[in-house]
Amino acid sequence: MIVEYIRYRIADAERTAFEDAYRRAAGPLGAAEQCVDYELARCTEDPGAYVLRIRWTSAEEHLGGFRKGEHFAAFFAEIKPYVESIEEMRHYEVTDVAGRGGSTPTLYDWAGGAPAFERLFTRFYERVDEDELLAPVFAGKDPGHAQHVAAWLGEVFGGPARYSTEHGGHRQMASRHLGRGVTEPQRRRWVALLADTADEVGLPADPEFRAVLAYYLEWGTRMAVLYSGPNPPPLPESPMPRWDWGITPPYRG
Repeated sequence: MIVEYIRYRIADAERTAFEDAYRRAAGPLGAAEQCVDYELARCTEDPGAYVLRIRWTSAEEHLGGFRKGEHFAAFFAEIKPYVESIEEMRHYEVTDVAGRGGSTPTLYDWAGGAPAFERLFTRFYERVDEDELLAPVFAGKDPGHAQHVAAWLGEVFGGPARYSTEHGGHRQMASRHLGRGVTEPQRRRWVALLADTADEVGLPADPEFRAVLAYYLEWGTRMAVLYSGPNPPPLPESPMPRWDWGITPPYRG
């Protein structure tokens, strides 16, 4: 992943036309498989100053793929009148200095923190033990299984790194599903039962939180089916997946 920054100096009379040009150019830019995302920002203190941020899969894919590909001509035709207004055009490599501010709560905090996740999974696995379809999958589970899964989802949703430090992280979670042969009906039942339990124990019911929860449940259970099947993929060496408002693990084809 590489970030390109293009800084423009646009005259007052040209700003509307400049922004309109980039609205049109966004079509071919967004269609390019080398482009991850993009954003055009205007300076509030100096409205003639603009910064275009584009994340590319790599600098090589940008220069050798996009610029030689099918979408570049249409993109460049829109922004060509403003090339002479460019003050800087460079690629930047992202460092590991990154984080988030406190203006928006994490999913973990919004849900209610550790007590909420432990309440959810304690009740959920009580219901699993009584469920004809799911009980066989979890027969003989560790007595602390509910607490372990609560630590997993808590960390995935932005909470403390308990699962990765105490229980082995992403690789360990994937390995726990090997050979279990989880079926599609069992997967669907797991999703439905957990969603029902979230209602029962009083997790936040706002559409934004529940949409992320539902998205995660689909992702997580489908990964469980993959790893429990006859031809599982290699166990992941990647860090714990992290979910946030509008942010999910990256797609890997």
